Amino acid sequence: MATIETQKTSNRVLEEGQRSSTNFFDSDLVLRELLDEALNGQAKSHLLPLLERLGGKAATEMDALSLAADRNVPELIKRDKWGQTIDEIRFHPAYWSLMQIAVDSQMLRLKWDPELRQRFAGQRHKMGFALGYLFAMSESGQYCPLCMTDGVAHLIDQFCEPEDKDRLLQHIFTADLADFYTGAMFLTEKAGGSDVGANLVEARPLGNGKYSLHGEKWFCSNVNAQLIFALARTNPEVKGTKGLSIFLIERQLENGERNPIEIVRLKDKLGTRSMASGECLLDGTVGTMVGPEFQGFRVMTEMINLSRMYNSVAALAGGRRALVEAWQFLSFRRSFGKIALEHALVRSKFWELGALHLANFQLVWRAIKAMDAAEEGDENEAELLRFLTPMVKRDSAELAVYLCRESMELMGGMGYIEDTVLPKTMRDVMVLPIWEGAGNIMILDMLRAASKSKGLALLLAEIDSLCVDNLVLGQAIREEATVLAARFEQIRLLSQDEQEYQAKAVLLRLTRCYQAALLLGDSGEDTSGRCFVALDWLLGDWTNFEGKRNAPPLREEIDTLIGWDF
Repeated sequence: MATIETQKTSNRVLEEGQRSSTNFFDSDLVLRELLDEALNGQAKSHLLPLLERLGGKAATEMDALSLAADRNVPELIKRDKWGQTIDEIRFHPAYWSLMQIAVDSQMLRLKWDPELRQRFAGQRHKMGFALGYLFAMSESGQYCPLCMTDGVAHLIDQFCEPEDKDRLLQHIFTADLADFYTGAMFLTEKAGGSDVGANLVEARPLGNGKYSLHGEKWFCSNVNAQLIFALARTNPEVKGTKGLSIFLIERQLENGERNPIEIVRLKDKLGTRSMASGECLLDGTVGTMVGPEFQGFRVMTEMINLSRMYNSVAALAGGRRALVEAWQFLSFRRSFGKIALEHALVRSKFWELGALHLANFQLVWRAIKAMDAAEEGDENEAELLRFLTPMVKRDSAELAVYLCRESMELMGGMGYIEDTVLPKTMRDVMVLPIWEGAGNIMILDMLRAASKSKGLALLLAEIDSLCVDNLVLGQAIREEATVLAARFEQIRLLSQDEQEYQAKAVLLRLTRCYQAALLLGDSGEDTSGRCFVALDWLLGDWTNFEGKRNAPPLREEIDTLIGWDF
């Protein structure tokens, strides 16, 4: 009997007393410390209760809702029972529960409500992305429609007529889900893909700024959106992106009738299955031209760049969720006679993953700070942001996939089982290197930004200023930056093909160098010492600092690096 009782006690996946976070904001010391430093007092007093509430939901009820929405995918209803074409999307109730949480979080309201927008000028992107980060830790599928909605609001605010701003923006900052409009960007076509200049959809004038759109859009995320921006050609003879104009499509016409948009089918995607992506035929679809004719791609770029930042925040959130799932699991998993986190190779892997996450966290939030500053008229920050946006998008997306894969392996078979959250997280992050421009497109955009803006020069100057006072770590980072800057100047003299081929390795090294500088710059505010633990690993990429260790960091150092109090 004693033997049987002993087996019952010991035959467990996790040790007795195992637990996990019940609030993703309370547990995340890294996020809390950043926001404490980055936000002013007025922003903190408004935002902290929202973060507390959303952090609790993200760690508890949102998981079950997200898994339900993922397993019960949207359904296209082509016709009603009378045979009338309706092209409606039917969602599982979990989808609407998640959307209610998003609306209640105020992540869009505090950015677009006129009073809140004025009150939080210079803070609103940091505030909105802090909330989005928590939301996306549990549900990144619906973070795409929220991203599109913010982008649509931005274009309406910047380029639409005052009466349209007043009429439409109220549906974005509303606190009532029944009154909430989501947005979409119908950009991709069969012939073009990433080569938007090859797009074919035509726009024929109807008068009074209205056009009739004709053609096919091939990959329409959030296909059920009420507000859509689409690119089309008013003159097919004007080729490339120079011939594109942009049009606002509303789901309902002024007379109350349905705007003709045929949804051919929904995409059967690997991940982000909770939200609907589809293929659409535009045949007499009514759109209003926004901005000057032939300036559509320039206007759309503003929405694309905002979307790239959302992509980066979703990547950061997905990687963080995978990391802490593995961290919590291995804190209570016993293997080979001791808790798994006490094994040297496990600590070594968490050292790597934690350092990469923290470096990327610094990079993404540096770009978000630049967004707020640029919006307030800081021209240097706007120039830096032009270079940072593709850098951040490429690195965060690639890292999210790596963090999820490695975290899954750390958890072993349990990480691969659909009962846990990691398989869904893995599927969801796989799209992030593709959406809003694949990795190679980001390299090309960084090259263009380096030649057409002061962004690269400003970044190099910032590395120097962040590192100048540190004679050991700082000197190593400055030396690396000097080598990379000289190499980049050599590359500029080459042919286009040679530039594209050789610049990639330099730009990837520059990303790590800048991350190291940001970590060093933040080390003064980092009383826990996690920045130095991360730097110790990160600098091993190009120096012998890692070689100074004869053993992996202690458990206490890894605890500090991960910064997760659960």
